[in-house]
Amino acid sequence: MTTTSLAPTMRIGELARQTGVSARSLRYYEQQGLVHSTRSAGGQRLYAATEVARVEIIRRLFDAGLSSKVIARVLPCVDSGTADVTEDAFTTMVGERDRLTADIARLVETRDALDELIAANVRHQIGLRRGDRGAG
Repeated sequence: MTTTSLAPTMRIGELARQTGVSARSLRYYEQQGLVHSTRSAGGQRLYAATEVARVEIIRRLFDAGLSSKVIARVLPCVDSGTADVTEDAFTTMVGERDRLTADIARLVETRDALDELIAANVRHQIGLRRGDRGAG
């Protein structure tokens, strides 16, 4: 009998070493339904070799600012080559990019407001040094 690449071949520690992701993160990914394992007779998690590439994709999605819920919506694109699934993943990622763009705009506005307050504080400090109590 030939072993396929889908057969469980490694424990969680090996998957962690191969991907650079902590075992704790891998357990979280599994809890969120992002990766899959089987259990040995002793209850240890066993992963297929294909999970290495999947974890690498998950890391890239997290690095792109996506939450585990959004990643769960995008990952079917990895498992299925159908146009509908690919289009759904594309739409989800564009929506997340738009959300991040709006967040960045709000942060820029907040930073600008803080810059104004800092400038007012500096003017106030200069006025105090000159003895002008009404500076501001």
